[in-house]
Amino acid sequence: MTQLGHTNSTVQKENRIDTAFATLKSKGETALIPFITVGDPNRQITLQLLLGMEEAGADAIELGIPYSDPLADGPVIEKASARALQHHITISDGIELAKQARLQGANIPYILFTYYNPVLQYGLEPLFQALAEAEISGIIIPDLPVEESGPVLEIADRYHVHLVPLVAPTSKERIQRIVNAARGFVYCVSSLGVTGTRDTFETNVEAFLDEVRASTTLPIGVGFGISSAEHVRRFRPHCDGVIVGSAIVRQIENAIPLLLNPDTSRAGVLQICEFVRQLKS
Repeated sequence: MTQLGHTNSTVQKENRIDTAFATLKSKGETALIPFITVGDPNRQITLQLLLGMEEAGADAIELGIPYSDPLADGPVIEKASARALQHHITISDGIELAKQARLQGANIPYILFTYYNPVLQYGLEPLFQALAEAEISGIIIPDLPVEESGPVLEIADRYHVHLVPLVAPTSKERIQRIVNAARGFVYCVSSLGVTGTRDTFETNVEAFLDEVRASTTLPIGVGFGISSAEHVRRFRPHCDGVIVGSAIVRQIENAIPLLLNPDTSRAGVLQICEFVRQLKS
Protein backbone atom coordinates (compact mmCIF):
# COMPACT_ATOMS: atom_id res chain seq x y z
CA MET A 1 0.00 0.00 0.00
CA THR A 2 1.41 3.37 -0.98
CA GLN A 3 1.20 6.20 1.50
CA LEU A 4 2.55 9.73 1.13
CA GLY A 5 4.59 8.77 -1.89
CA HIS A 6 6.45 5.82 -0.44
CA THR A 7 5.86 2.24 0.54
CA ASN A 8 6.07 1.01 4.09
CA SER A 9 8.94 -1.31 3.11
CA THR A 10 11.08 1.74 2.27
CA VAL A 11 10.84 3.23 5.76
CA GLN A 12 13.53 2.06 8.19
CA LYS A 13 11.91 0.21 11.08
CA GLU A 14 14.49 1.39 13.57
CA ASN A 15 17.25 3.93 13.29
CA ARG A 16 20.79 2.66 13.81
CA ILE A 17 21.85 5.98 15.36
CA ASP A 18 19.38 5.52 18.22
CA THR A 19 20.46 1.92 18.73
CA ALA A 20 24.18 2.76 18.67
CA PHE A 21 23.97 5.58 21.21
CA ALA A 22 21.71 3.54 23.51
CA THR A 23 24.11 0.59 23.40
CA LEU A 24 27.15 2.77 24.09
CA LYS A 25 25.39 4.56 26.94
CA SER A 26 24.58 1.22 28.58
CA LYS A 27 28.31 0.40 28.47
CA GLY A 28 29.44 3.85 29.61
CA GLU A 29 31.20 4.50 26.30
CA THR A 30 31.43 7.49 23.96
CA ALA A 31 30.80 7.14 20.21
CA LEU A 32 33.69 7.66 17.82
CA ILE A 33 32.38 9.02 14.52
CA PRO A 34 34.98 9.38 11.74
CA PHE A 35 34.27 11.59 8.72
CA ILE A 36 35.51 10.64 5.26
CA THR A 37 35.04 12.27 1.88
CA VAL A 38 33.28 9.85 -0.47
CA GLY A 39 35.43 9.05 -3.49
CA ASP A 40 38.73 10.25 -2.02
CA PRO A 41 40.91 8.97 -3.53
CA ASN A 42 38.40 6.69 -5.34
CA ARG A 43 35.18 4.74 -4.78
CA GLN A 44 36.85 1.39 -4.06
CA ILE A 45 39.08 2.81 -1.33
CA THR A 46 36.06 4.50 0.25
CA LEU A 47 34.30 1.15 0.44
CA GLN A 48 37.36 -0.50 2.01
CA LEU A 49 37.58 2.34 4.55
CA LEU A 50 33.92 1.99 5.52
CA LEU A 51 34.45 -1.68 6.32
CA GLY A 52 37.89 -1.27 7.86
CA MET A 53 36.97 1.63 10.13
CA GLU A 54 34.06 -0.35 11.53
CA GLU A 55 36.46 -3.19 12.36
CA ALA A 56 38.80 -0.63 13.96
CA GLY A 57 36.10 0.51 16.36
CA ALA A 58 34.21 3.32 14.64
CA ASP A 59 30.68 3.54 16.06
CA ALA A 60 29.23 5.49 13.10
CA ILE A 61 30.67 7.14 9.99
CA GLU A 62 29.92 10.46 8.33
CA LEU A 63 29.89 10.20 4.54
CA GLY A 64 30.98 13.58 3.23
CA ILE A 65 29.69 14.33 -0.26
CA PRO A 66 32.21 16.50 -2.15
CA TYR A 67 30.92 19.93 -3.06
CA SER A 68 32.47 22.75 -5.04
CA ASP A 69 31.50 25.51 -2.57
CA PRO A 70 31.85 23.95 0.90
CA LEU A 71 31.08 26.73 3.38
CA ALA A 72 31.86 24.70 6.51
CA ASP A 73 34.91 22.80 5.25
CA GLY A 74 38.49 23.74 5.98
CA PRO A 75 41.44 23.34 3.58
CA VAL A 76 42.08 19.63 4.27
CA ILE A 77 38.52 18.57 3.44
CA GLU A 78 38.34 21.09 0.58
CA LYS A 79 41.32 19.37 -1.06
CA ALA A 80 39.72 15.97 -0.50
CA SER A 81 36.53 17.24 -2.16
CA ALA A 82 38.53 18.51 -5.13
CA ARG A 83 40.18 15.10 -5.53
CA ALA A 84 36.81 13.31 -5.33
CA LEU A 85 35.15 15.72 -7.74
CA GLN A 86 37.70 14.71 -10.37
CA HIS A 87 35.83 11.38 -10.33
CA HIS A 88 32.44 13.21 -10.54
CA ILE A 89 31.33 11.90 -7.13
CA THR A 90 27.74 12.76 -6.19
CA ILE A 91 25.19 11.93 -3.51
CA SER A 92 24.25 8.87 -5.58
CA ASP A 93 27.78 7.49 -5.15
CA GLY A 94 27.56 7.90 -1.37
CA ILE A 95 24.26 6.06 -1.31
CA GLU A 96 25.53 3.28 -3.57
CA LEU A 97 28.68 2.77 -1.49
CA ALA A 98 26.58 2.55 1.68
CA LYS A 99 24.50 -0.17 -0.01
CA GLN A 100 27.64 -2.07 -1.02
CA ALA A 101 29.01 -1.86 2.51
CA ARG A 102 25.74 -3.20 3.92
CA LEU A 103 25.89 -6.13 1.49
CA GLN A 104 29.36 -6.88 2.87
CA GLY A 105 28.13 -6.93 6.46
CA ALA A 106 28.45 -3.32 7.67
CA ASN A 107 26.23 -2.63 10.69
CA ILE A 108 27.12 0.79 12.11
CA PRO A 109 25.12 3.94 11.28
CA TYR A 110 26.02 6.05 8.26
CA ILE A 111 25.30 9.78 8.26
CA LEU A 112 25.36 11.69 4.99
CA PHE A 113 27.02 15.13 5.16
CA THR A 114 26.04 17.32 2.24
CA TYR A 115 24.94 20.84 1.35
CA TYR A 116 21.44 21.98 0.54
CA ASN A 117 21.96 22.65 -3.16
CA PRO A 118 22.80 18.99 -4.01
CA VAL A 119 19.84 17.92 -1.83
CA LEU A 120 17.49 20.12 -3.84
CA GLN A 121 18.98 18.92 -7.12
CA TYR A 122 18.38 15.31 -6.10
CA GLY A 123 14.85 16.07 -4.86
CA LEU A 124 13.72 15.82 -1.24
CA GLU A 125 11.35 12.87 -1.53
CA PRO A 126 13.58 10.81 -3.85
CA LEU A 127 16.60 11.51 -1.65
CA PHE A 128 15.06 10.36 1.61
CA GLN A 129 13.56 7.32 -0.04
CA ALA A 130 17.02 6.43 -1.38
CA LEU A 131 18.64 7.05 2.02
CA ALA A 132 16.14 4.76 3.71
CA GLU A 133 16.63 2.04 1.09
CA ALA A 134 20.42 2.22 1.60
CA GLU A 135 19.94 2.13 5.39
CA ILE A 136 21.63 5.50 5.83
CA SER A 137 20.50 6.63 9.24
CA GLY A 138 21.00 10.38 9.20
CA ILE A 139 21.84 13.48 7.22
CA ILE A 140 23.66 16.69 8.12
CA ILE A 141 23.04 19.77 5.97
CA PRO A 142 25.27 22.51 7.43
CA ASP A 143 23.85 25.37 5.35
CA LEU A 144 20.20 24.60 6.20
CA PRO A 145 19.16 26.87 9.09
CA VAL A 146 16.61 25.53 11.56
CA GLU A 147 14.22 28.31 10.56
CA GLU A 148 14.01 26.83 7.04
CA SER A 149 14.31 23.13 7.90
CA GLY A 150 10.59 22.33 8.33
CA PRO A 151 9.89 20.77 4.91
CA VAL A 152 13.08 18.67 5.06
CA LEU A 153 12.39 17.55 8.62
CA GLU A 154 8.85 16.49 7.75
CA ILE A 155 10.03 14.22 4.92
CA ALA A 156 13.02 12.94 6.90
CA ASP A 157 10.73 11.94 9.78
CA ARG A 158 8.46 10.02 7.43
CA TYR A 159 11.37 7.90 6.26
CA HIS A 160 12.85 7.66 9.78
CA VAL A 161 16.09 9.29 8.64
CA HIS A 162 17.45 11.63 11.30
CA LEU A 163 18.10 15.27 10.36
CA VAL A 164 21.07 16.10 12.62
CA PRO A 165 21.58 19.83 13.26
CA LEU A 166 24.74 21.80 13.95
CA VAL A 167 24.77 24.05 17.00
CA ALA A 168 27.62 26.47 17.67
CA PRO A 169 28.68 28.57 20.66
CA THR A 170 27.32 31.59 18.81
CA SER A 171 23.85 30.00 18.54
CA LYS A 172 23.03 31.30 22.06
CA GLU A 173 19.28 32.04 22.18
CA ARG A 174 18.70 29.75 19.17
CA ILE A 175 20.09 26.67 20.96
CA GLN A 176 16.71 25.59 22.32
CA ARG A 177 14.99 25.99 18.96
CA ILE A 178 17.73 24.02 17.20
CA VAL A 179 17.70 21.11 19.64
CA ASN A 180 13.90 20.99 19.59
CA ALA A 181 14.07 20.21 15.86
CA ALA A 182 16.98 17.79 16.25
CA ARG A 183 16.83 14.07 15.54
CA GLY A 184 19.35 11.34 16.41
CA PHE A 185 21.89 13.57 18.10
CA VAL A 186 22.95 17.20 18.27
CA TYR A 187 26.24 18.06 16.53
CA CYS A 188 28.05 20.64 18.66
CA VAL A 189 30.67 22.72 16.85
CA SER A 190 33.66 23.02 19.17
CA SER A 191 35.33 25.89 17.32
CA LEU A 192 34.13 28.84 15.28
CA GLY A 193 34.93 28.91 11.58
CA VAL A 194 35.49 25.97 9.27
CA THR A 195 36.58 22.41 10.00
CA GLY A 196 40.22 21.63 10.56
CA THR A 197 42.69 20.17 13.03
CA ARG A 198 43.55 22.36 16.00
CA ASP A 199 46.07 22.39 18.82
CA THR A 200 43.91 24.45 21.17
CA PHE A 201 40.22 25.09 21.82
CA GLU A 202 38.35 27.94 23.42
CA THR A 203 38.35 27.63 27.20
CA ASN A 204 34.55 27.71 27.35
CA VAL A 205 33.92 24.73 25.04
CA GLU A 206 33.04 22.41 27.92
CA ALA A 207 30.60 24.96 29.34
CA PHE A 208 28.95 25.21 25.92
CA LEU A 209 28.65 21.43 25.67
CA ASP A 210 27.14 21.27 29.14
CA GLU A 211 24.63 23.97 28.17
CA VAL A 212 23.52 22.01 25.11
CA ARG A 213 23.30 18.79 27.11
CA ALA A 214 21.02 20.54 29.60
CA SER A 215 18.76 21.65 26.72
CA THR A 216 17.98 18.24 25.22
CA THR A 217 17.49 14.58 26.05
CA LEU A 218 19.19 13.60 22.78
CA PRO A 219 22.83 12.51 22.70
CA ILE A 220 25.29 15.27 21.86
CA GLY A 221 28.35 14.92 19.66
CA VAL A 222 31.24 17.32 19.33
CA GLY A 223 33.31 17.98 16.22
CA PHE A 224 35.36 20.56 14.28
CA GLY A 225 38.99 20.32 15.31
CA ILE A 226 39.03 17.00 17.19
CA SER A 227 42.23 15.44 15.89
CA SER A 228 43.93 13.31 18.54
CA ALA A 229 43.26 10.71 21.20
CA GLU A 230 44.04 13.43 23.75
CA HIS A 231 41.22 15.60 22.35
CA VAL A 232 38.85 12.63 22.47
CA ARG A 233 39.70 12.01 26.13
CA ARG A 234 39.24 15.70 26.97
CA PHE A 235 35.71 15.91 25.60
CA ARG A 236 34.39 12.47 26.56
CA PRO A 237 33.00 13.58 29.96
CA HIS A 238 30.97 16.32 28.28
CA CYS A 239 29.43 14.52 25.29
CA ASP A 240 28.08 11.23 23.95
CA GLY A 241 30.05 11.19 20.70
CA VAL A 242 33.18 12.67 19.14
CA ILE A 243 33.40 13.44 15.41
CA VAL A 244 36.86 13.36 13.82
CA GLY A 245 37.09 14.73 10.29
CA SER A 246 40.10 16.65 9.05
CA ALA A 247 42.60 14.53 10.97
CA ILE A 248 41.33 11.37 9.28
CA VAL A 249 41.05 13.02 5.86
CA ARG A 250 44.68 14.14 6.25
CA GLN A 251 45.66 10.53 7.04
CA ILE A 252 43.98 9.52 3.78
CA GLU A 253 45.78 12.28 1.87
CA ASN A 254 49.15 11.22 3.28
CA ALA A 255 48.45 7.59 2.35
CA ILE A 256 47.41 8.27 -1.26
CA PRO A 257 50.68 6.91 -2.75
CA LEU A 258 49.99 3.63 -0.92
CA LEU A 259 46.26 3.63 -1.63
CA LEU A 260 46.58 4.09 -5.38
CA ASN A 261 49.18 1.34 -5.80
CA PRO A 262 47.40 -2.04 -6.10
CA ASP A 263 50.33 -3.73 -4.34
CA THR A 264 50.15 -1.45 -1.28
CA SER A 265 46.54 -0.25 -1.15
CA ARG A 266 45.64 -2.71 1.59
CA ALA A 267 48.54 -1.46 3.71
CA GLY A 268 47.35 2.11 3.18
CA VAL A 269 43.83 1.27 4.34
CA LEU A 270 45.19 -0.53 7.41
CA GLN A 271 47.36 2.50 8.24
CA ILE A 272 44.30 4.78 8.29
CA CYS A 273 42.24 2.29 10.25
CA GLU A 274 45.01 2.02 12.84
CA PHE A 275 44.69 5.77 13.42
CA VAL A 276 40.97 5.25 14.02
CA ARG A 277 41.76 2.40 16.42
CA GLN A 278 44.08 4.70 18.40
CA LEU A 279 41.38 7.39 18.62
CA LYS A 280 38.86 4.85 19.91
CA SER A 281 41.23 3.46 22.52
